[in-house]
Amino acid sequence: MENASRISHLVIVGGGTAGWMSAAFFSKVFTPQQMKITLVESAEIGTVGVGEATIPPITFFNQVVGVDERRMLSSTNGTYKLGIEFVGWGDPGDAYIHPFGNYGPPMDGVSFHAYWLRARKLGYKAELSEFSLSCVAAKAGKFDWRVEDPRDPRAAMAHAYHFDASLYAKLLREVAEERGVRRLERTIRGVNLDPLDGTIASLALDDGETLEGDFFIDCSGFRGLLIGGALGVGYDDWSEFLPANRAVAVPSARYQDPIPYTRATADKAGWRWRIPLQHRTGNGYVYVSDYISDDEAAGTLLDSLAAEHPDNKVLADPRFLRFTTGRRKQSRFKNCAAIGLSSGFLEPLESTSIHLIQHGLIKLAGSFPRAKNDPPVAAIYNQIMGEEMEQIRDFLIYHYHANRRLGEPLWDRMRHMAIPDSLKLKMELFRTRGATVFPGQTIFQEPNWLAIMIGQGGEPESYDPLADLMDERAMAERLQHVRIACRQAADRMPTHASVLERAAAPDPMKGTPVDA
Repeated sequence: MENASRISHLVIVGGGTAGWMSAAFFSKVFTPQQMKITLVESAEIGTVGVGEATIPPITFFNQVVGVDERRMLSSTNGTYKLGIEFVGWGDPGDAYIHPFGNYGPPMDGVSFHAYWLRARKLGYKAELSEFSLSCVAAKAGKFDWRVEDPRDPRAAMAHAYHFDASLYAKLLREVAEERGVRRLERTIRGVNLDPLDGTIASLALDDGETLEGDFFIDCSGFRGLLIGGALGVGYDDWSEFLPANRAVAVPSARYQDPIPYTRATADKAGWRWRIPLQHRTGNGYVYVSDYISDDEAAGTLLDSLAAEHPDNKVLADPRFLRFTTGRRKQSRFKNCAAIGLSSGFLEPLESTSIHLIQHGLIKLAGSFPRAKNDPPVAAIYNQIMGEEMEQIRDFLIYHYHANRRLGEPLWDRMRHMAIPDSLKLKMELFRTRGATVFPGQTIFQEPNWLAIMIGQGGEPESYDPLADLMDERAMAERLQHVRIACRQAADRMPTHASVLERAAAPDPMKGTPVDA
């Protein structure tokens, strides 16, 4: 990269998922001759490992860094993911799935769901989920490998993964070190700034060494050692919209075949997650400390596991995490970019933590600095990352705000709270005409908003008037064709468990997982 010739040493502070994703990514962007990359991590400082669930863009990231899907699944005890099931977020006991992928194709240039809404007004009984192959397959415990025939509905399916985040970081460390990344196991005792321009000049390490660098990536987690501690960039607190500030996590034994979706179950002070891996299940409770104590939250989580199944045995003591929802006022400042938790935190309700790491890295590469301090591209980067986090924030707020859990203090508060104007506009567009195409959509697009708005808000008052232009009988036939195609495609799929067995099967000639 000619424009990056003035930056010759990239220093990554912190390991874990964010650090090793950064190292693996930039060791692919640059050759060792173009860029020296050093990662500093300390055994004294643990990693948070937020979230073991991902969303579909992770498949692209793995391809970019050169990680084969089967190798990843085998190395991380990973499973496939077709969406997220939300239990009890509308009325208590209700459930819906936010699937990956579309609900049927557009018809005559009009969104598919507009015709479904029109048909519902005419008495059509089929649920929206019946037109999503990911929904139908997830409920049946099915999954399939890539299908080459573009006419087959399975060819358009999107998927992500559940995996052990610490094992994923370990895998990426292997990839990065194979490509020349230098790892230092040190504790940082100080950060030295250039007295002339305020950029980071070097790090003071615990063994007395001074580590100089040209550009620094802060993956130090909530501490924000560089971006906050050394450079003084402030933090925007979003607790008024997303008040959850605690989480407790505990793994449990596998007692059944892993399902191909994440589960998020609403509870009195927040929500509980369930993430199925090959060898165990990840469980946790995200909660608001104003409504429940740490001990009570841990007890609630453990009781829910015991009630689920007698073989759902806990494998470790509960682990607690404290956080403040929000983001850095600037994710990139001077010669430092904050990646991962150092740039902000949004609870893992929609599995976006790892996505934000990936998104930050890709945008950083696309705006890589020409010099240590490059304010114009830093400003663009901060705008892009800020808009991405705000879109995710609005998406998460909707889950809480659209609840119908009457008589529960937290949920009553969330239902009546003031919400950002950006979310108000989205809700009004959906209520009046069923629209889920909104300005500035990136990560969450039409089918994503549709899933949660139908799942929790119910059907809108009306729909796109262009859907009235199609003959009623033709509309009914086309809807039925999509519905049947989804069901038949799911019927042809193998079980998720059998696909995982194939994915982890070693190549007898090599003793390693075979290529997909």
